[in-house]
Amino acid sequence: MDPLPVPVRGLHHFAWRCRDSEETRRFWEDLLGLPLVHVIKNDHVPSTGEYCPYVHIFFQMRDGAYIAFFDLGDDVQAEPSPNTPAWVNHIALRVDSVDDLRSAKARLEAAGVQVLGITDHHIIDSIYFFDPNGIRVELTTPTVSPAEMEAHARVAHAELEAWTQRKALLRRERAGATHA
Repeated sequence: MDPLPVPVRGLHHFAWRCRDSEETRRFWEDLLGLPLVHVIKNDHVPSTGEYCPYVHIFFQMRDGAYIAFFDLGDDVQAEPSPNTPAWVNHIALRVDSVDDLRSAKARLEAAGVQVLGITDHHIIDSIYFFDPNGIRVELTTPTVSPAEMEAHARVAHAELEAWTQRKALLRRERAGATHA
């Protein structure tokens, strides 16, 4: 008998390194409206015991989940992955409507934040921007019914299998080009 799946209930928090906790607070709390609700200060990492003075700050979303940051006191932000395009790694946060997206875009742009979109992804509309730490943030809202999303879910495994087959073909093509 297979073991039961892990009972994941939802996101508790997403954590990232920040350059400056106050700069990060101003962006996430003052600009995006996520209240700062918890601060952990420590000199040693609880999981490893290593010495590394830090502050860990948590901002709460309306659904009860958090976005959190570590300030290691050295004014260094996390570096992007050198083998990954900047648009790939991001956190997507849900808003209630396209009107909320428009309002958020206007607020961000008025604060000098460069915003891309509104982008139509056929099931969601989104805007994109970077926080002060170089984290790409997407604000998104569903634009289709739950029934349409259920229809997508019914074909998701077949769509993934089609991609897996195409990826194998792309690998063979790249290998052939390498040997030419």
